[in-house]
Order: sequence, then structure tokens, then C-alpha cells
Amino acid sequence: MDFKIDATSKNARACTIKTAHSTIKTPVFMPVGTLGSIKALDMQDVLETLGADIILANTYHMYLRPGDKTVAKMGKLHGFTTFFKSFLTDSGGFQAFSLSDISKPKADGIEFRSHIDGSKHFFTPKKVIDIQNNLGSDIMMVLDDLVALPASQERIKLSIERTTEWARESIEYFRQKQESGIGVEQNIFAIIQGGTDKSFREKSAKELCELDFDGFAIGGLSVGELNNEMYDTVEHTTQFMPKEKPRYLMGVGTPEDLIENIDRGIDMFDCVMPTRNARNGTLFTSFGKLNIKGASFKEDKTPIDPECRCLTCQRYSRAYLNHLFRSREITYFRLATLHNLHYYLNLMREAREAILEDRYDEFKSEFYKKREA
Repeated sequence: MDFKIDATSKNARACTIKTAHSTIKTPVFMPVGTLGSIKALDMQDVLETLGADIILANTYHMYLRPGDKTVAKMGKLHGFTTFFKSFLTDSGGFQAFSLSDISKPKADGIEFRSHIDGSKHFFTPKKVIDIQNNLGSDIMMVLDDLVALPASQERIKLSIERTTEWARESIEYFRQKQESGIGVEQNIFAIIQGGTDKSFREKSAKELCELDFDGFAIGGLSVGELNNEMYDTVEHTTQFMPKEKPRYLMGVGTPEDLIENIDRGIDMFDCVMPTRNARNGTLFTSFGKLNIKGASFKEDKTPIDPECRCLTCQRYSRAYLNHLFRSREITYFRLATLHNLHYYLNLMREAREAILEDRYDEFKSEFYKKREA
């Protein structure tokens, strides 16, 4: 991986990340393709219509179905899905958190039962590396111990101790495999934990950033804490992260969250929000959220967002989208998903331009003014 800081505007950064499959301009939002597919879209939509340079796939889900060995036989993620730009794969740690009724973290890994057939499985730091080697992702995440907030001090302390121990095991195993010729074009990121406790975040960041990782993520946020707590935690944590490597905030979030955390030095984001909200009728616009199922849109000839240049807004009216949603037409899901993802990706492009021109403060102010108006 090649990483370069192109410009800064106070703490906001515009960077370039080069992997074996694509050049990624940051700040970047990564659409979530949990099962190797972004719901309602095909890869032509993602590559050509949206122009995404990196998407996220899920290690836990791809391991269970169709199986990482099957994916490897079919050309790994790039050949299997025909998305020939970059993939990031998460580690399965979040699934242990989100599927806590069927999973249990232990000292040496995470035990869980498949949500598909109930079969028992055990993820260790090394097993997660093996799975992601088979998937062939450009960026893989280490196994971490994620806890919901609020949590006791004892549980957060245990979380960061496990996360650091698993990270050490992961990076040693990953580099050993690279020396033997496996995963030589892949990169690996560590995940900083610690809840909203600043001393724990500092401890976790310092311990992990001493290790030979290609980049670093902040995990364990947007899991129940207040927004201001999240922002304060990110601002505190980034000061202990190396400037010369990518910074990734996992699972966040709203357009406001992205704008605020770019301001705090974050380069990479992912979240299911734009795709999931699209399917549920909530569309993102330059002036805020719009619920397309409302009766007021039944005869509205205007596009979702008059400022938007996406395929949906250039061709279709709110009235037509309202009709499709109410009729549960499959076409709705594609058009709405295209719009929401275009909005997110374009917001990142505009943020980058503002950083390159050293006017991020003005850009952020204008972003909020449109919403207030």
C-alpha cells in the first residue's frame, strides 16, 4: 500500500491510498457489500454509475456462505464479484457484538453459532487472517473484542487487553504468511478500542500503533453512546495515531457524522445507513433527510434533490419514487440506493476539494446552513 497526504485543512486530511487494485482518494466512504454485493445494485452500477473505488465485504458472512474456500476457487472477491477495484473486509468482531445472542468472546477468540443453520464455529486471530487471505481483500481487519456501550470499566479493560493481544498474534502471523508468498498484495489494519474512556483509548492506540500495521481503525463507536461522546473520543484518539498511515472510523454513520469526523482527521468511513435507509424510504439530500413515502410527494414533479446529479435525480420525480415505494416495486430499491450512495460519495468528493483548497471550515459551515434553511 502506498499512502500520501495530499493536503490538510487544519485537522482535515486529503490523502491518496494506492492498493493493488485501485487508487483511493480520501476522505472516502466505502459502500457496504456484506455478502459481496451491495443490496439492489449490480457491479456495473457500483463501478460505472457510482464510481466507487473501494467497497466493504463481510468476513463472517462470506465465511458462512458461500465459504471463503469457494470464493478463493472462484477468483477471490475480485473475480467472484467482478468488482475489480479495492475490497476491505472486516474481521467478524462486529458480528460477535451484533449477534451476541449466538456468540461468545473468549480469551483466544470468538465462539459463535451460524445464524443460517446453527452450526458451531470458532474465530481465532489466525483463522480470521486465513479466511481473509482466501477472500483476497486489499485491506483486512484484525479480530477485535468489541463491547456495547455503556459498559463497565472492567469489561472495557478486558476488551482492550484482548484486542491488543489478538492484534500482536495477527500481525506476526500475517507477516509470516507474506514472507512465504501468501497475501503479499494484501494490507492489514488494527482496531483501536476503549469505549469512550479517554485513558483506555490512549492505552489501546499507543499499544497498537507501535506494531507494524498498514493502517489503523477506531472501532467500538456508534454502538450506543451520544454523538458528542463519539466526536470527543475520535478527537482524543487521533492524536495518538500515526499521521503517515490511513485512519478509518468503523461503522459511522450519518452525513453529519462524516463531516464532523473528517474535521477530526479521519480518512475512511463505512456504514449500512445509506443503503438500508434507502430501502426503508429515507433519502439523503443537501438539505437533510426526506421520507419519500409521505403523501405530500404523490404529485411532486421535482427530483429528490434539485442539487443532485445522480441518475435517479436526473431522470425521475419524487412522485414516481413515491409511487414505486408504495407499490413495493423492485425498481424503487435500485433507484433509491443509487441516489443515497451517490449523495455520500459526492459529499466525500466535495469535502476533499474543500481540503485541497484549504477551506474545510467554510465547507462545513455551508453544509449545516443548507440543513437549517
